[in-house]
Amino acid sequence: MSGIASGHSANRRNFAAATDVQVYFCDPRSPWQRGSNEHTNGLLRQYFAKGMDLSNVTQRELDVVANKLNTRPRETLDWKTPAQVFAASVAGTD
Repeated sequence: MSGIASGHSANRRNFAAATDVQVYFCDPRSPWQRGSNEHTNGLLRQYFAKGMDLSNVTQRELDVVANKLNTRPRETLDWKTPAQVFAASVAGTD
């Protein structure tokens, strides 16, 4: 295991212990295991071309795109938005 991978593993364990949230990693070169991630990458490409230098994008521009994506209904969330699902999940926590 490389230093990067082992670092990710340690971070994953620390995060999981601190939040009681399970974290999973997909196998390398296995995009079919990352459906939601690959779909989101496609949505991001509506705003930022693949390979684009993002260092020239302002925080305001990033925030606008994040808001658009987080308020866009998703079939995988029963047509709720990620923002709605997140708000519902944190509303029940203290």
